[in-house]
Amino acid sequence: MADELILVVEDDDDIQELLEYSLQNEGYRVDVTDRGEEALELIAENRPSLVVLDLMLPGLDGLEVCRRLKKSERTSDVPVVILTAKG
Repeated sequence: MADELILVVEDDDDIQELLEYSLQNEGYRVDVTDRGEEALELIAENRPSLVVLDLMLPGLDGLEVCRRLKKSERTSDVPVVILTAKG
């Protein structure tokens, strides 16, 4: 676990802060963004060990971000946890 990077992609500031705080408390490095396009850029720059992904994002939604991650040979094995308020 030491020094593993988790990317949180969440547009709700309160949820984003809670996840970042909780994961850092457990010893993870955490990147955060509220946009799908930026998430793909961050993943290309520094491949995370895990992506926590909201489905309902402005612009490029989480489902499309997940599709692109799984389609790419470089990132297809990155685990994705879907986090959503969608019923």
